[in-house]
Amino acid sequence: MLPTLRAGDLLLADRAAPPRPGDLVLARWSGSPLVVKRLLRREADGWWVERDNPAVGVDSWSSGAVAPDDLVAVVRVRLWPRPGRPVGPSRAARSRTGVGPSATAPKNLE
Repeated sequence: MLPTLRAGDLLLADRAAPPRPGDLVLARWSGSPLVVKRLLRREADGWWVERDNPAVGVDSWSSGAVAPDDLVAVVRVRLWPRPGRPVGPSRAARSRTGVGPSATAPKNLE
């Protein structure tokens, strides 16, 4: 998702937020862990998503629209890690939110 996101960025995401065009979302992608994509528009069979870096990764151009049930959360805030601190939320934070490490600190940022 360069230039929007960089490896090590932490994301705060809202599972209850309604998705809107232009939002960054966490989505289930077939054969992948959760991925971060940008919603472009609503289609009859789901949401058309694209990547911010067209040179890397996959999006709806290669795999079609994402089903509404495969949108997990809307990204609300990007946090930068402080120097010397491990990347990713603590285990306690993940258990409170119910969001796994791949959703809050994605490794696959295409």
